[in-house]
Amino acid sequence: MNTTQLGRVQLLIMQVLWENERATAREITDRINQSEPIAHSTVQTLLRGLEDKQAVDHETEGRTFTFFPLICEADFKQSATQDLLTRVFRGSVEGLVAHLLQSEDVSADELADLRKLINRQAKKKGS
Repeated sequence: MNTTQLGRVQLLIMQVLWENERATAREITDRINQSEPIAHSTVQTLLRGLEDKQAVDHETEGRTFTFFPLICEADFKQSATQDLLTRVFRGSVEGLVAHLLQSEDVSADELADLRKLINRQAKKKGS
């Protein structure tokens, strides 16, 4: 499956499943409704689409379907990041990071954390 082909709400559903490991459609709907309104029927439809994409599967418990992810969050992030890096920034990590630093409001704490990551990576590379 090309994991970067998830829509925004499909990604919200996946995030609920990654966090909880298993959830019913109602539990997913309730969780998403904590941050934005969504109809239960929409969640059910999107879950069927995610099953078609082989991103999730379900087990039946009585009349209730309990859904679980088939792809892990780390794999999704790796694939989505690589796709963005390749398609939008032509493989340039520097270009991606420069764009983020110039266009996003990065806090002083985040900058300090980024410096630490860069220094750690530089030590690994022997620079």
